[in-house]
Amino acid sequence: MENEVLGSKGLLKKHEFVRILIQCLYSLGYNNSASCLEQESNISCKSSDFEFLEKQVLTGDWDSCLEALDRIFVDDSRDDRRNTALYLVLKQCLSEYLKRGETSLALDVLQKQASMFRVGKEKIHMLAFDVITSKEMEPGEVDNSLVQDLRRRLLDELVKLIPTPIVIPDRRLEHLVESAVMNQIDTCMYHNSWDAVSLYEDHRCGRDQIPSETVQILMAHKNEVWFVQFSDSGKYLATASSDCTAMIWKVLDDNKVELMHTLQSHQNPVSFVSWSPDDTKLLTCGNAEVLKLWDVDTGVLRHTFGNNDSGFTVSSCAWFPDSTRLVCGSSDPERGIVMWDTDGNEIKAWRGTRIPKVVDLAVTPDGECMITVFSDKEIRILNLESLVERVISEEQPITSLSVSGDGKFFIVNLSSQEIHLWDLAGEWKQPLKFSGHRQSKYVIRSCFGGLDSSFIASGSEDSQVYIWNLKNKKPLEVLSGHSMTVNCVSWNPRNPRMLASASDDQTIRIWGPGKPNKPENRLDNQKQ
Repeated sequence: MENEVLGSKGLLKKHEFVRILIQCLYSLGYNNSASCLEQESNISCKSSDFEFLEKQVLTGDWDSCLEALDRIFVDDSRDDRRNTALYLVLKQCLSEYLKRGETSLALDVLQKQASMFRVGKEKIHMLAFDVITSKEMEPGEVDNSLVQDLRRRLLDELVKLIPTPIVIPDRRLEHLVESAVMNQIDTCMYHNSWDAVSLYEDHRCGRDQIPSETVQILMAHKNEVWFVQFSDSGKYLATASSDCTAMIWKVLDDNKVELMHTLQSHQNPVSFVSWSPDDTKLLTCGNAEVLKLWDVDTGVLRHTFGNNDSGFTVSSCAWFPDSTRLVCGSSDPERGIVMWDTDGNEIKAWRGTRIPKVVDLAVTPDGECMITVFSDKEIRILNLESLVERVISEEQPITSLSVSGDGKFFIVNLSSQEIHLWDLAGEWKQPLKFSGHRQSKYVIRSCFGGLDSSFIASGSEDSQVYIWNLKNKKPLEVLSGHSMTVNCVSWNPRNPRMLASASDDQTIRIWGPGKPNKPENRLDNQKQ
């Protein structure tokens, strides 16, 4: 059986396959079935070398145990693993001797076995000191059941160090199956669910996994809708319009959306909104105007930051995770960037010649970094604790910025009809680029969304909504329904199958799961 193979490709060794099956049965608690399979196949889950080692450990024959380990690692080039295994065995051996008060015998064992370690004398001395001075080694009454338990724990640790095929890594079959499933998920462009995956067939999602059909149209605004954003909990939606109002909507349990409050105080069109992370407050930015803070429950205006007479006009704003501090940028270079508390007290400001016009800004979900788009083409990432700053220069004007839910990535929309994806850590020299939508004249906003922020959605000047999977630079779906430019989109952070879009046609569309179909058919249609 050693040379027999399985599978249509002849890549699976039958002996290894059966041995892994036996291990799986034992790990699932089917001991009788595992034992029967061992007898019928004449294959043992445990190798003879490991069975010998196991016996020496459980009986406390430490000399034979150390010799067995030396044989096991004879062809292994990783001295660190070998030495760690020897150290663990020696530590258990010395522990038992010292517990019984046999100090001289413990030292004799250490001197005798020291040559087995392929390290300098200094490390041997450190080992002796660590072992003998450990509180675990203080003499006392020996509990035999505890000794057996410690020996079994030692075996568990040794299994992690001993090379294959002497031992099989723990839960090997589960790992192999899970890896195969994950590979199928990674290649599935529509995967967007936390549900467990069936093993009965190859995994392949359809477009019913992502929002791709209009399920509701909101028509309360009286002019172009410029901005839309779900709250962090996904229970609320905010919209901003050139009719000089913002609106707060409630997301019901059946995913229907109903109007809660109409916020009327701005004198100019409302171009931007931002939810506090705790969902209790909403910021609204008037176009070339001031910043206002609203209470979500009551819809009451709580504070106005700056005033029109002072000339402080806000272009964008963002919250810190504690929901008590906010930061805003001004399109006026002299005003710079200001951090406030919710009572309007200035905490910090960035002004001066190094702070040009702010186009957009964001704060990462952990509050550690502030990302700012300056003067159309420059992105600055400032670590607010270390004050280390990284600068990224784009070749085309940037119109908007969005950060992923995990804070590891951000995207910028460019007027050159591209969306660029950057990593926050700065490991990438070039961004990932996504294209297909239309953008040349207006501010178009995109967002991350779906399971683990695996998708990007964007508005477009051709009145459609575009969706990409991060693994493909070409659109996965193009959603039709609006009749004019789609300015902004927002993916519900708690419902991966719910998307909202705001348009110049004065409506907000709520998108839900599409009709099931084979995804390859959809992709073929797009290519035509």
